[in-house]
Amino acid sequence: MQTKWLEDLIALSQTGSLTRAAQQRHVTHPALGRRLRALEAWAGAPLVERRGTSVGLTSQGEKLLGLALQVVPAMSQARSEIAGTAEARGAATVTLLTGRTLARTVAADWFVRIRRQRAGVRVVVRTGQMTETLHRFERGEADFMLSYHHPQIALSLSSHQYLQRTVARDRLVPVAKVDARGQAAFAFGASDPVPYLAYAETLALGRLVADHLSNHPKAPRLVETIQCDSADALLEYALKGLGVAWLPWSLAAGACKARQLVALGGKPMEIGFEVRLVRAKRRLSPAAESFWQTVDPG
Repeated sequence: MQTKWLEDLIALSQTGSLTRAAQQRHVTHPALGRRLRALEAWAGAPLVERRGTSVGLTSQGEKLLGLALQVVPAMSQARSEIAGTAEARGAATVTLLTGRTLARTVAADWFVRIRRQRAGVRVVVRTGQMTETLHRFERGEADFMLSYHHPQIALSLSSHQYLQRTVARDRLVPVAKVDARGQAAFAFGASDPVPYLAYAETLALGRLVADHLSNHPKAPRLVETIQCDSADALLEYALKGLGVAWLPWSLAAGACKARQLVALGGKPMEIGFEVRLVRAKRRLSPAAESFWQTVDPG
């Protein structure tokens, strides 16, 4: 039995809907259904029943829910206590989950800013796609999560369970290679569509750019030529003159200042966003609480 199955059961009890529970758990409707059936197989009894237009729990499901509401917080608390014991023995470690691009850019700059305040604390950084990162964070696998924040990609996290603090602000900027004449290799408004280096649809940054372009009255004519799930790779493609990419300024600034890349379209084409650090409201280990104070001194 996996703890995430109990978390699924709790989500279903809170929402009364498989669809809303799946959204809350950041999985597809079929995936949630499979996990609930796996939990029923483990329990050896039906746990979920339809009640008209809603979904509820059977008497066996209600009984297991009561245990789940005790077990899930207890597991998180146990993890914190174990981490605290390790610190007392000299292993003061803080774990951080984030995306690959944020780890390279914002997280690196942020660590430089706060290195004096976190003296003696070892930070373990684990990266992955934001959906995967969110799942791991909700399972209690890390003290903190560093993520993008924008109304279009806001994380579905309960304010009763989690705290969020803005640690940086960034913006997505359309950039293109500088040609031999010192001009942009591509230009918006040209007669032909501009080759577009796109993010994979699964990426938060990709959803931001797609929403921006679909709602912008003066969106440029683009033809998608490459799609990739790595902002670092899109940077390399832009440097090689393969097209235009909307890159985080924290990633593209160096190449722009070196006149390898140039921004296109001006401010109207840019997309601002925040970077937030997220933690659980429960008490964390001493090192993690100290680390949090570097972000939120109180």
